[in-house]
Amino acid sequence: MDRKIVDVNELCVNDIPIVGGKGANLGELTRAGFPVPNAFVLTTSAYDYFIKKANLFEKINEELKSIDRSSDDSLTAASERIRDIFETCEIPKDLKEDIVKSYNKLFGKGKEGFVAVRSSATAEDLPDASFAGQQETYLNVHGEDDLFDKVRKCWSSLFTARAIAYREKQGFAHEDVKLAVVVQKMVNSEVSGIMFTVDPNSGVKEIVIEAGYGLGEAIVGGEVTPDTYKVDKNTMKVKKKRISTQKWKYTKDPKDGHTVKVDIPDEKQKLQKIDDRRVSEVAEIGRQIEIHYDKPMDMEWCIEDNKVYIVQARPITAVGDSATNETIETEAASEDIITTGLGASPGLASGKVVIFDMSMSLDVVKDGDVLVTTMTMPDMVPAMSRAAAIVTNEGGMTCHAAIISRELGTPCVVGTTNATNILKNGQVITVDGTTGTVYKGDLAKKGSSDATPAATQVVMAESAPITGTGVMVNMSIPTKAEEVAALPVDGVGLMRSEFLFTNYVGEHPMAMIAEGRSDEMIDKLADGISKVCRAFYPRKVVLRTSDFKTNEYRDMKGGSDYEPSEDNPMIGWRGCSRYVSPDYKDAFICELKAIKKVRTEMGMKNLCVMLPFIRTVEEVEEITAMMNEIGLKRSKDFKLYFMAEVPANIFMADEFSKYCDGFSIGSNDLTQLTMGADRDSDILGRMGYFDERNEAVKRAISHLIKVAHANGVTVGICGQGPSVYPEFTEFLVREGIDYVSLNPDTVIKTKKLIASTEQKIILDELRNLRNKL
Repeated sequence: MDRKIVDVNELCVNDIPIVGGKGANLGELTRAGFPVPNAFVLTTSAYDYFIKKANLFEKINEELKSIDRSSDDSLTAASERIRDIFETCEIPKDLKEDIVKSYNKLFGKGKEGFVAVRSSATAEDLPDASFAGQQETYLNVHGEDDLFDKVRKCWSSLFTARAIAYREKQGFAHEDVKLAVVVQKMVNSEVSGIMFTVDPNSGVKEIVIEAGYGLGEAIVGGEVTPDTYKVDKNTMKVKKKRISTQKWKYTKDPKDGHTVKVDIPDEKQKLQKIDDRRVSEVAEIGRQIEIHYDKPMDMEWCIEDNKVYIVQARPITAVGDSATNETIETEAASEDIITTGLGASPGLASGKVVIFDMSMSLDVVKDGDVLVTTMTMPDMVPAMSRAAAIVTNEGGMTCHAAIISRELGTPCVVGTTNATNILKNGQVITVDGTTGTVYKGDLAKKGSSDATPAATQVVMAESAPITGTGVMVNMSIPTKAEEVAALPVDGVGLMRSEFLFTNYVGEHPMAMIAEGRSDEMIDKLADGISKVCRAFYPRKVVLRTSDFKTNEYRDMKGGSDYEPSEDNPMIGWRGCSRYVSPDYKDAFICELKAIKKVRTEMGMKNLCVMLPFIRTVEEVEEITAMMNEIGLKRSKDFKLYFMAEVPANIFMADEFSKYCDGFSIGSNDLTQLTMGADRDSDILGRMGYFDERNEAVKRAISHLIKVAHANGVTVGICGQGPSVYPEFTEFLVREGIDYVSLNPDTVIKTKKLIASTEQKIILDELRNLRNKL
């Protein structure tokens, strides 16, 4: 599309390359009938047109080359010069005329109104990068000249210091990220907030809503601490509240229309911002949006004249639940507590306090310091990336500090109200981002004679028993490999390759092959895989080859040219059916070549392979032949595993056993297909149909274990069931499961449960033996 301006009604989620994440998602919501204020978008073609007419990129590159990457001050100075270049250039006359026409359509002929002008970068709001706060939004913009000014400011915000640093950290080339601008009819919010359709700190499947008086910028910017409501997804009722005190709000000045800060009357400051009925109404809109997108979502909402509007929505980019989810036993360390707030990003870290305000240089925050501030701002991302932990006075689960900390994997506590006053520069503290607690001293080394104030990230705080049943770990993110490898596990039972495609490759595999870039894809996949294999060596790493569904592949760059639309992609063209298809076979061969490269060129012989969603023996025979051609033949040090998630795998276990070294039960899909129950159906979930403890599912698992063992192959499980249901774990151990593979945060707890179950079995057998004597 080369149109420079498009009405939001014409857009959908696939239009990110031309209108950015905000524009595309607003279009998707509008077309789906959700309550979204009217808007139009200046596309990336308008941005390119402006850049080309003013011959800007040559000047921009000169400034980028001048930056001393070791100095945040140098970065800031270059950013300011680039922004000045943007903001002193005139928008071409013909583009100005088109902007005015679209602006007038929002309000009717001869009328002027207020708009929000929001930047929308083409790499933002993707599943693997939030760009939270990296570009700018301007509220209550009024009139043509004001609109032109704010459009230029949005374009220039693509080169703020924070945006430059963030792109370089995340590996986005500056020239590849372009900026669209959303011009949206302004909603003068009485109450506003943010909503997640899963808990962003714990990953629990509940709706988290934050609410505050006035315009939402105070919450997004972390300037106020909002109310937090948690809503049960099954009953849609409020199950937990945290009511905050709010003393002021942002609103529109009735005289000149500018955004102003006004005090809230004393009698309203401590009240719940919206009643439970309204919370449930907002939550239901969020639930429906999640259903529409078929993925967890993060959105901004507001209320004007008793009507709820959605002004932004995007896929959730970072959820805390990983190996950083450690905590301190509060009872054992209560005397060490300094302050408490809201646990916004899980994990435990210690370091020296640096109390920061915006008048200071970011260079004062060194690697391993604990950054303490009133609230982080987008400009502070370079310093945040160096910090061992972050503590703020203000903010909620969805403020800038929380979002960026979760994405960086940095422990974070927000909303303490007093951190900058009670903590002192240079003081050594421990931050527990799981519980929202700040402690005196380095508790990771408490009692050690060689304790130092250097920052320390704690990976495992308690010992684990030895078990006869193997315990392995599930993981996706290679950068976490060293940390997770410190856990007492036997290896990686499930390494999901999907993360490698979204974060290392970033494009549809067939699109890269069509462009002659197969070797580039192979190298990127091998790089990510090898990081995990190296961290765990010599322990086994089982890589599950790609198992995206068509809707997920279609969302990739270039994916729309290669993916069909399926009504039910969950049981559509996925797993092994893709590998044997002429429309995808070449991409699978690239995966195999990456695996071969890791094993042979990089020497990581601990890498094994697992095939997902297998339907027929014929598929297996064809794929095995492909693997043999690449040089990946089953041997003493190269094992091939099959996911057992389709009932055909259970019924035909004796036949499938001839082609593999073991099975790994995918309990979610196996339960879904055994029970005929959509795993994403809230209705069936509430009614109890989707439950791996169902007798039919247990019989299927029992049969698989018996037949597999009779044929000399192993059986493991990589679903969540063993972590969630103790009785299910006991069932698996008693049936003779060879290993379980768990998320890192559940390893210690589940390993203790397995050891206890094994002891019960031994005692039961001894009692039976005694009774027979």
